[in-house]
Amino acid sequence: MNGNDFVGWILRSPFHKMMSRVTMLIMVTGKKSGRGYTLPVSYYEDGGYLWIITRRDRTWWKNLQDGGADVNLLVKRTPLRGFASVESDPKATEARLVQYFQRFPRAARAMKVRMENGAPHPEDVARVLKERMFVKVKVAE
Repeated sequence: MNGNDFVGWILRSPFHKMMSRVTMLIMVTGKKSGRGYTLPVSYYEDGGYLWIITRRDRTWWKNLQDGGADVNLLVKRTPLRGFASVESDPKATEARLVQYFQRFPRAARAMKVRMENGAPHPEDVARVLKERMFVKVKVAE
């Protein structure tokens, strides 16, 4: 069992509350392979969307490029459906990253982002923008 499998097991179990406030499962279908992938991802809710922050060097999100795709989710042990797309606007991504660090200072520390008077240091934001990105998910009604 690898780390993703273990996290998935926890998120599906009665013990999910220890992680499900900030971690959910996303099920994505590969555009080329048609194969399903289930991955634990960090998320938060804002403005009617679930926002996922992920590393650019991961490949799963590439299945959401070119218009997005339908996805299945497991959020707080509740199965949901949604439509996910990559946030591709650089200015919007930068603004969202600043907001993310202000809202989650622990994440800023984990990514070695210096905070000055409640705001992330611009050089650190620029560095993290090269490494991380956002995916937005609109949950189906």
